[in-house]
Amino acid sequence: PLGATPHATGIGELDRVLGGGLVPGSVTLLGGEPGVGKSTLLLQLLAGWGGKALYVTAEESAQQVRLRAERLGAVRPDLWLYAETSLPAVLQAVADTGPSLVVVDSIQTVADPALGSAPGSVTQVRECAHQLVAVAKRTGVPVVLVGHVTKEGSLAGPRVLEHVVDTVLAFEGDRHHALRTVRAVKHRFGPTTELGLFEMLGEGLTGVPDPGALLLGDRRPDAAGSVVAAAVEGHRPLTVEVQALTTKGTEGVPSGRTAQGLDRNRLSMLLAVLQQHAHVPTGSHDVYASTAGGLRLTEPGLDLAVCLAVASSIGGGAFGADVVVFGEV
Repeated sequence: PLGATPHATGIGELDRVLGGGLVPGSVTLLGGEPGVGKSTLLLQLLAGWGGKALYVTAEESAQQVRLRAERLGAVRPDLWLYAETSLPAVLQAVADTGPSLVVVDSIQTVADPALGSAPGSVTQVRECAHQLVAVAKRTGVPVVLVGHVTKEGSLAGPRVLEHVVDTVLAFEGDRHHALRTVRAVKHRFGPTTELGLFEMLGEGLTGVPDPGALLLGDRRPDAAGSVVAAAVEGHRPLTVEVQALTTKGTEGVPSGRTAQGLDRNRLSMLLAVLQQHAHVPTGSHDVYASTAGGLRLTEPGLDLAVCLAVASSIGGGAFGADVVVFGEV
């Protein structure tokens, strides 16, 4: 029977997002862009899992996974590795090994030959996921599915996957930055407000207990267009640098309005407020706003920081190192 008591993964930041760990019989979908570190995170999870575990690699070869596991120190006698794309063979391997955790990397490359359609098609992904969910519910074994996302951030393949599984985790980060974030987009066993933070190092992903030290480590307090903002994600307070670069548009007409880590529509509204009520000439400037470190935030309390960063960039004045702002506009 499906129990509600979670089994800790041993990774503090992941347990924070999951509300304690993986619930027996639950199915979790981990989504993220290729190369962001999904396989690394899951190998670290498997390395610390207390019991027999099965890792089905349907994309990389067994040799590739073995090399990564050796680098991460994830090789242990109870961790079984199976390179296979055929769903019946995967289900047979689950029955033969009797694991207490199953990871399938990725669901978009697993296929059931009986269906006849190509791997990754709507029919294949939906039916393969349904059968793996049925196994999880019948045996009480938690299953983790890996799914790739498109550049727009939506889950590649049919959205029906999100309805089939119990939990959807979004693993995000810019591959040019060390920071990685984990959020629960959907979670039947707890809140979806918590944020997990990781730093990608040579030895793998490590939790970030003090985000401020990482996010503000390279800040130049004498630079115009830079403001430190306070935000809250779940139960975690964050201090983050909001940056803005402005340039005069050609013939006074702006051609660029770009936001990274911030909502672009929100940025457009804030620029209109600055123009109309604070008399800051945003209408004649191209504006490029971002949060430092590649962190994506939806906190409305960042509004004031965005406004002040834009005004600072246009006016040329800098804020001191001891100034922190927050407030909705």
